[in-house]
Amino acid sequence: MWTAVRDAVRGTHQEDYARGPIGRAIFLLAVPMVLEMLMESIFAVTDVFFVSRLGADAVATVGLTESMLTLIYAMAMGLGMGATAVVARRVGEQDAEGASRAAAQAIAVALVVSLVLGVAGAVMAPTLLRLMGASPSVIATGTGYARIMLGGEATIILLFVVNAIFRGAGDAAVAMRVLIIANLINIVLGPLLIFGPGPFPALGVTGAAVATTIGRGTGALIALRMLTRGGGRVTVARRHMRPDPEVMRQIVRIAGNGAFQAFVGMASWIGLVRLLSSYGSHVIAGYTIGIRVIIFALLPSWGVSNAAATMVGQALGAKDPARAERAVWLAGFYNTLVLGAVGLVFVIFATPIIRAFTTDPAVVPYGVDCLRIVASGFLFYAYGMVLTSAFNGAGDTWTPTWINLLVFWAFEIPLAWVLAVRMSMGPRGVFLAIAIAFSSLAVVSGIVFRRGKWKERVV
Repeated sequence: MWTAVRDAVRGTHQEDYARGPIGRAIFLLAVPMVLEMLMESIFAVTDVFFVSRLGADAVATVGLTESMLTLIYAMAMGLGMGATAVVARRVGEQDAEGASRAAAQAIAVALVVSLVLGVAGAVMAPTLLRLMGASPSVIATGTGYARIMLGGEATIILLFVVNAIFRGAGDAAVAMRVLIIANLINIVLGPLLIFGPGPFPALGVTGAAVATTIGRGTGALIALRMLTRGGGRVTVARRHMRPDPEVMRQIVRIAGNGAFQAFVGMASWIGLVRLLSSYGSHVIAGYTIGIRVIIFALLPSWGVSNAAATMVGQALGAKDPARAERAVWLAGFYNTLVLGAVGLVFVIFATPIIRAFTTDPAVVPYGVDCLRIVASGFLFYAYGMVLTSAFNGAGDTWTPTWINLLVFWAFEIPLAWVLAVRMSMGPRGVFLAIAIAFSSLAVVSGIVFRRGKWKERVV
């Protein structure tokens, strides 16, 4: 076991993930991907941990801005899905040149998208906060934070895409190390720029945005450097950067569906936050803290799901769909064991966990309700995340998109409104709708996955 953990963390180029024992392959991919996603979740928790010391308006600023950033995360995830699917398929086919060319084209697309969205976000930040229902005090407090986070979204997109390339190639340990460096920078700079000890300026909530953007930007530059210097499964050289319209169209097609899929799922959070904002800053603050803790638990589980996506892509590239299917069900089982245990801890210890972030008596009850109710569905979420990633790893991003539309827009948002408003459950009704919707997603995804149409997808 120790040897396997060491190999997983260090990364090994001797493994062929399209062949050999499935359990070992999942383990070697999942360990660094879980650690990578843990690092990603630390970004979310670190900011709210320090910002919560500034009061409810500051926390509400983070929550509202993060809700808008879900659209950027959707685009980044979509591009990442395209990069992972194509690179993994080429690696499974043992086409190293094709994998490198796909990586280069994915980065080029990411740069163009980042430039357009970054400029628009920086200019429109205060207007977007107002549209999200922010109070005048939140707008005054949070415009600088929102402007930097939205304007610096290129760091988010590039980091997502380059790390997706590493994951698709099977070099998950590289992506993990990049995010460790980015997090260390954020953790050190965050409190220095927020509170301003010694020579550092006290920027308040804006300091959190500066620290996060610097951390992510540094991580993205390091990742690009590692991708171009050679020594990995995929190496991007100057010849690969020449525009290749066919490969770009292939990536954009998958990425477009993937981005829309993520947008459908994530934009539903905007509708939920808009509904919660009518109950005041204390509710938004409690929700923000609760959901950040939940993300802390779920993102590592996305690591296992990403391992399944890589396994599916490479197995289909090696013309072995049966192996791909076995890998998905095994990864789902592993994910259920881990996430089920975490969910039980959250349900039992919700109050002390929320109190570690805030002692405000007006905020704590909403944070506890959010954490306890949403965590009660973790057993279902575990399989749902793996199944969604499996579709995406096969290049079938359209199937989970339709499932997301059905579950999150046609079901979750109306259900949240009915429970919160018509049945007078208030914020608790919104939290309950989240748990029911994500559990339903897992059931629907499992039924569709067993039909096997994803095995026929051509990438």
